[in-house]
Amino acid sequence: MDSIQRIYLEKAENELTLSEMLFRISMSEELKSVMKINKNQTFFSAVISHSYYCIFYCSKAYLLSKNLNPKSPAVHSKVYKEFRKFVESGTLDRELLRIYDDARIKAEILLNILFKESEKRSQFTYEKLPQANQKPALNSLKNSQKFFKTIYNILHLQ
Repeated sequence: MDSIQRIYLEKAENELTLSEMLFRISMSEELKSVMKINKNQTFFSAVISHSYYCIFYCSKAYLLSKNLNPKSPAVHSKVYKEFRKFVESGTLDRELLRIYDDARIKAEILLNILFKESEKRSQFTYEKLPQANQKPALNSLKNSQKFFKTIYNILHLQ
């Protein structure tokens, strides 16, 4: 693995670690007390967002290992499309694409990219309490953990 791939994999691991920490803080009144955070405050939306970036950086590292380096503009879209080609060719497990799709959709909703009108907003927006994002955040966290482990193992075996 070259140094650029390693950097992206380290960025992915940092995003994953941050997601895990934010989830733990959101679930723990004791941690909130120690950190002087309001006991009703949660960071589930941030967990979803950072989980997405973990997957994105893993995908970027994988593509770099294949001598592909999608760049701006639209780098997120380009990375996704190139990554999808490896799944469709059978090189990578289809489950990774399902995880990536799930993360992209949640992140786009959080960033209000997909739906601009309030009546079209989905379950991860301002209209619900932050605590309502606990289940999707846990799902995102588990998915990013699996994605990271899979890509990490692939890149370390090359």
